Amino acid sequence: MTHNDLSSDRQGIFAGDDPFALAREWFAAAELTEPNDPDAVAMASVDAQGMPNVRTVLLRVIAEDSFVFFTNYESAKGEEMLGAGKAAFIWHSKTQRRQIRVRGTVEREDGAVADHYYNSRSLPSRLGAWASDQSRPITDRGVLEARFSQAEAEQGDAPKRPKYWGGLRIFPLEIEFWADGAHRLHDRFRWTRREIGASWKIERLFP
Repeated sequence: MTHNDLSSDRQGIFAGDDPFALAREWFAAAELTEPNDPDAVAMASVDAQGMPNVRTVLLRVIAEDSFVFFTNYESAKGEEMLGAGKAAFIWHSKTQRRQIRVRGTVEREDGAVADHYYNSRSLPSRLGAWASDQSRPITDRGVLEARFSQAEAEQGDAPKRPKYWGGLRIFPLEIEFWADGAHRLHDRFRWTRREIGASWKIERLFP
């Protein structure tokens, strides 16, 4: 359910009462035009001292109630996002001239969804998850290549998902949809809710 949904004003690419369905539509449009990684987002978090961090990740799942990407839980982003329990990201399609901004809470997704995605990856990528101590210092590339060879010898051609590798699921409290407009008169609609499961409030914002 939504309140103040401005449905008469939200036409065309902004129409609809489900922000997750709308996000999937925008991502699908970008898949047809972006030359590389149409699901790339800039993911932001903060460390224990409140220092912000941002990096590009691939947003692999837009679920019915959340957004999911996959990583090493012991990486900097994994530790920061799980430590704070909050994160934000922005998706930008240059070809579509659209953006989606999301802020919300974070939970681990280390069940069947993580298993399915891990098993869908290429064998080298699955072995790479075993070989890399993500975000940790390394002396040279030779160490990484040796670790990969070791993982290949130990795990074979059917490696299981490492316990330290899986999904991070973001449950949004705020989603903003932005589209480029002539003369910088852009269209912006912000969806907000007080808590997970509550009704959405939708507002048009000045560009």
